[in-house]
Amino acid sequence: MRKTLVAASLMAAVAGSSFAAVPTISQARIDAIVRSLQAQGQQVTPQQREMVRNQLVTAELLKQDAEKKGLDKTPEFRAELENMQTMALANQAIRDFQRRNPVTDSQLKAEYDRLVAQMPAKKSYHARHILVKTEAEAKAVIEALRKGKPFEQLAREKSLDPGSKANGGDLGWADAANFVGPFGDALTKLSKGQVTSTPVKTEFGWHVIKLDDVRTESAPPLEALKPQLEQKIGQERVDQYISDLKAKAGVK
Repeated sequence: MRKTLVAASLMAAVAGSSFAAVPTISQARIDAIVRSLQAQGQQVTPQQREMVRNQLVTAELLKQDAEKKGLDKTPEFRAELENMQTMALANQAIRDFQRRNPVTDSQLKAEYDRLVAQMPAKKSYHARHILVKTEAEAKAVIEALRKGKPFEQLAREKSLDPGSKANGGDLGWADAANFVGPFGDALTKLSKGQVTSTPVKTEFGWHVIKLDDVRTESAPPLEALKPQLEQKIGQERVDQYISDLKAKAGVK
């Protein structure tokens, strides 16, 4: 619905005018606007339907007044009307094309498989670390680990990281990109259960890193992506439909 129909100034103009009778608005006109609102994703309630009817009554009254003044004979109005008719029919053509070319389940599955195949494998890492001030301290931690001292115990005793030391250096699950560069790079080179053989330097100090576990994140299921896929395929088809029409007409 055009915003001009709901503008307070127009409503006030109608309220101040005198007309013989309230115009009758067909259900088809109301339904046409409701369909347009629903196509934009709006939920239309009975109260909103009544609001649409009232807005159409307002528009009809204003139209009658404009016709009395001869405004429907002006070049400006004829040009605006022609544009509105063109856009309305263009929208009808698109909706008709969409009805005749629905997106099928097999097409959705094919598009889903194509997108999943292009997705890089995404890994998450469950890491621990011990942060110390100097390289020598980090080497001493690595040596203690080689002699059998538990990683979690050393983290509680030596680590300078207040966020993880009480939990044995546990950093939880995260993407390697969430860590600073040298830390993330070192983490991705470890195997499950492995500890860095040399200290890793970052802006925070020197780290000894342990990889507890690694997992590959799976792609979302088809059902979760179905609305987006339907919209994507549908829009691509409409774009192609329009491109074909332009090509036939010689429009570049």
